[in-house]
Parts: sequence; C-alpha cells; structure tokens
Amino acid sequence: MRSTTEKRRLLREKLHSGQFLSAPGIFDMISARLADSMGAEALYMTGYGTVASYLGEPDAGLASYSDMVNRVAAFCRATQAPIICDADTGYGGLLNVAHTVRGYEAAGAAAIQLEDQEFPKKCGHTPGRRVIPAADMVRKLKVAVEARGDSGMLIVARTDSLSGLGVDEAIERGRRYAEAGADVLFIESPENVEQLQRIGQSFDVPVLVNVVEGGRTPQLSPQEFHKLGFALAIYPTAGFLAMTQALRGVYGAIGQGRGTLDVQDALYPFSQMCELMGFPAVWEFDRQHAE
Repeated sequence: MRSTTEKRRLLREKLHSGQFLSAPGIFDMISARLADSMGAEALYMTGYGTVASYLGEPDAGLASYSDMVNRVAAFCRATQAPIICDADTGYGGLLNVAHTVRGYEAAGAAAIQLEDQEFPKKCGHTPGRRVIPAADMVRKLKVAVEARGDSGMLIVARTDSLSGLGVDEAIERGRRYAEAGADVLFIESPENVEQLQRIGQSFDVPVLVNVVEGGRTPQLSPQEFHKLGFALAIYPTAGFLAMTQALRGVYGAIGQGRGTLDVQDALYPFSQMCELMGFPAVWEFDRQHAE
C-alpha cells in the first residue's frame, strides 16, 4: 500500500504534469475498492454520495465533521490512489476550518476541498445556493494553509458564486482564492462551453471541472475538457447513479416474484466480489493458523 506522503506527491505531480486526470466518485467502501482496483489515478470522495450512503440524507449541510472524517479515514486506508475529499464549508468558523484541515490531513486525504457557500450548504447543481463574501473565504483559505502541516496535502477551493453572481465574479473569486494559497480551483456549475473556456484559461493553478450527469454543466469528453484548459475532471455522481439504476432493476425483479434468474447480467460475480473485499487473505490466514 502506498504511503500517504507518496499519494499526495503523486497527485501534485500529475496535476502539474500536463496529463489530464479523470477521478471517479467514491461514496462507500465497495465503490472505493472497485474504483481503486481498476487503476484509477485519483479518486474523488463525493459529499452527495457519501452523505446519501452513510446517513441516508440529502447533501444539505446535515453531515458533521465527525461523520465525514470517519469516511475519509476508511476510504484512504483501503486504497492506493490519492483521494480528493469533500469538506463542505469546513464545518463552521475559522477555528473549525483549522480543525477540519488537520483532521482530514491525519486521516490521509491527498487533497481537501473547501467551498464558499453559506452554512448550511447545498449540493452543487441544485438551486438556492448562497455564498459568503469573498473576503471571508479568503480568510478561511489562509487559515487552511496555516493549519496544514508539511505533508503536501492539496487545498481545493470551490466557489458556488457563478450561478447567482455570474462568471466574472466566479473568476475573480478564483483568482483571489489562488492568491490566498489554494492549490487547485473548482468553479462550480458553468453552464455552457463559453463559460468553461473562460474558466479553464483564466488561472495559473490547476482547475477542475465537475461532471454531473443531468446537471448544469455540458457533458464533454475528457479530451475536450483538457483542450479548454482543465487539469482534472471529477465524476462524483456516476457511480451511485449507476448503482441505484442497477439495484432498481434487481430489486424490482425480486419484488415482482421473478427472483434474479433474468437479471444475472446486472450482477457482479460473487467470486470476484469476495476477491475485491479481501477474502483470499482471510482464507490464507485461516489455513496458516488452522489447528
């Protein structure tokens, strides 16, 4: 297993190498293990999916720091790939932000994402998001940089200002957040290719694009995003949308009295599931220690 230091170094190097990264969203331990086993070079811990799977609640500021840092630690222990971890607004004021950064760092995050929404936050690509003054977010980011140790954990600054205040304001906030020490910028919810192009070409630090199937941002290929100036695409919703669709089909068949005979193609092989979850190591341990 890679060390936390190595994971952070790899993510930083890849973001500055000119290579485009695509990070699938993970939301529980099965999705984390599966994405990691398929060779993902980076993973994204989605707030929406993690809150939904862990608490069964909407991503609307209901999850606490304790809820989320618990998930960060579990995901990071189980994976080789570096993980970008959603930390919402930092779960409070400036002291909370410092505490959150130190906690996520200790839990193994390769990058921590902080956003400029008012508390309680709302999920991106949904209506009614309101942002705090840019100066307040700058203070948060300066505290985050100060609280971070020498580990190399990246700070991702997200602004949700575009939907309500326009692309010019979002870009200006991005510039101020980079000056405050953000390593990566995340301008949420651009609504057309022209906005994407302006955002992708406006900054000297890496910029990510949030690809939400059915959301506000146009669905482009990784190659197209790269040409527009982005360094990274995150796909937070794809995994849990695919899972929910598959479960609906399988549970529907069971509920209709058909069993699972006609939905076998929707099922991951049980033998491979055992391998994914680490059972071979358990069986080998049992063999070694059998009386």
